[in-house]
Amino acid sequence: MPWINPDMPFESQMQDFLTETEGMGRSGMLHHWVMIRPWDNAILGLIGFDRVTRSGKAHWNLGYWVRSSEQQHGLARKAINAALQWMGEVEESWIELKVDPNNPPGRSTVMRAVRDWKGERCIDGDSAITVAGVRTKHECHLIKTGPSLGPR
Repeated sequence: MPWINPDMPFESQMQDFLTETEGMGRSGMLHHWVMIRPWDNAILGLIGFDRVTRSGKAHWNLGYWVRSSEQQHGLARKAINAALQWMGEVEESWIELKVDPNNPPGRSTVMRAVRDWKGERCIDGDSAITVAGVRTKHECHLIKTGPSLGPR
């Protein structure tokens, strides 16, 4: 979760996030899900949509976070596919995915989704994002979802 400030108490940041998520979720401005391991209810990650887009074309931005101990097991890929399929159940919609080009595993995950969903690069949507106090230009990719669309 790139917005976490390591110099501030984690609990208060999470409480603020959950309060905002609940309010905006009720108004249809964002949708978030927790990834939970079923046999012990451990939180493995988060995935969600919000309306903070930069491309000028997308309706939603898709972001995700997977606990470091759970990475490299396909969890992000499965969650991204499920979230994109959910978003496309009713109508067509363009979705932005942002990725730090200096994060090879994250970039690989996003590029696989872009390839599987026949997405495209969107240089106009590139934007600087601060993660752990470091500002980095993230690449923007677009995926179109819809009732007849899905991973191929």
